[in-house]
Amino acid sequence: MDLGIAGRRALVCAASKGLGRGCAQALADAGCEVTVVARNGELLRRTAAEIGARAGRPVAFVVADITTAEGREAALAACREPDIVINNAGGPPPGDFRDWDRAAWLRAIDANMLTPIELIKATIDAMITRKFGRVVNITSSAVKAPIDVLGLSNGARSGLTGFVAGLARKVAAHNVTINNLLPGSFETDRMRATIEARANAQGRTFEEALESARGATPARRFGTIEEFGATCAFLCSAHAGYIVGQNILIDGGNYPGTF
Repeated sequence: MDLGIAGRRALVCAASKGLGRGCAQALADAGCEVTVVARNGELLRRTAAEIGARAGRPVAFVVADITTAEGREAALAACREPDIVINNAGGPPPGDFRDWDRAAWLRAIDANMLTPIELIKATIDAMITRKFGRVVNITSSAVKAPIDVLGLSNGARSGLTGFVAGLARKVAAHNVTINNLLPGSFETDRMRATIEARANAQGRTFEEALESARGATPARRFGTIEEFGATCAFLCSAHAGYIVGQNILIDGGNYPGTF
């Protein structure tokens, strides 16, 4: 399917690996002019080169911490007035809420709620003027079904979800959409860290917890970054203008609810 976004400028955050890389790869394959941002310079350069070689066009990269004002400024200087913004940042560490002080909560909120809001604020008006814009926030399945050891993430990402629910309805008439993608268990470093924390809390080995997590998913496997990226690219496509303010769960059927 032609997604109808060839030539559109796309900014993808935390894209050196994992879900962010999957999104950047799918958007580049769709013909977008992609700029990727991450903190690990060596890995980011390699990722940009690999995605660019596959897509047959250069992929720009910015080595920066997107959770800082300086990082956001650098990203937006490299990708001016993007048509597509993929908000993504590493989640806060797992643990017990008794161990988190105010500073830990503020770091989580800053990275996983306020940073996406700042990027939306910096780009949304130009999208409205051009009558095209797509914002996809990578959040977590924990927004739908909280994960006990991810309290910092549960709280911060739920705050972003509430904010987006209101704003998305205000800009939809301009062909600007804002949606959230809620990943379940995907083959990423973040998933392994979460499973390791759960294993430690339960007194099990990492391998036992990993196999349990895989078996608990109705799909009986973990998701791939390519699957995630393809879903993200469709949400950014010209065909997705009627999908507004949604929280799209991608978890292999793990969430048991009807709604």
